[in-house]
Amino acid sequence: MPGEEDSDKLAVTLAEMARDLLAQASVQSTLDRIAYHATRVIEGCDDASILVVRGDEYESVAATSRLARDSNTIQGELREGPCFDAARDEEEVYRIADLNATAHRWPRYTPRARELGIGSMMGFMLFTGEENLGALDLYSRRPSAFTGNSEQVGWVLASHAAVGLANARRDAQLRDAIATRQDIGEAMGIVMERHKVSEDEAFGILRKSSQVRNVKLREVARLINKTGEIPGAR
Repeated sequence: MPGEEDSDKLAVTLAEMARDLLAQASVQSTLDRIAYHATRVIEGCDDASILVVRGDEYESVAATSRLARDSNTIQGELREGPCFDAARDEEEVYRIADLNATAHRWPRYTPRARELGIGSMMGFMLFTGEENLGALDLYSRRPSAFTGNSEQVGWVLASHAAVGLANARRDAQLRDAIATRQDIGEAMGIVMERHKVSEDEAFGILRKSSQVRNVKLREVARLINKTGEIPGAR
């Protein structure tokens, strides 16, 4: 167990990480920084990645190295592996001391992982009370690299990271909603001026154009703002 001095140092490090995550300008940069901080803070961690699994679809959304990225790709293609299982089944924590000892559980993934040079693995769900944000997966090139302390620190880091990631996603959604509203408002102004119609009628013209073209209303608005033309409207 970490001593008082180590605990204080960890608290400072995690506070710095939280501020760093909040300072990121995009969801992607937040994901990248979470993976980076995992390799910096968690004992035994050489590489890190974040894998998202939704139904039959998977996506490796961040990776600190080719090893981590290739491991996610292999697991997604084979539909098996510890990271894939954790993300799909919402397993909060897993720790594999020696990948060779679990070959029976993932018979196709394990030999591929050995070829990549993976010795041991650990992972944590990134989740809040409202949503599952993916799995943070940690790799070491040595067997038995992750300890009980690694798991404890990793769990705390993942909890902080999930809050930071959820905040980044909400900010991105808010910015997108504001931009959409502005685009649509500007396009409605163009339609109202050109056709001498009311606000409700202008919105109806945009909606009709969206339906005729089978594209999102925001895309129609952007096209009108760019060209001044109203596609699909009569």
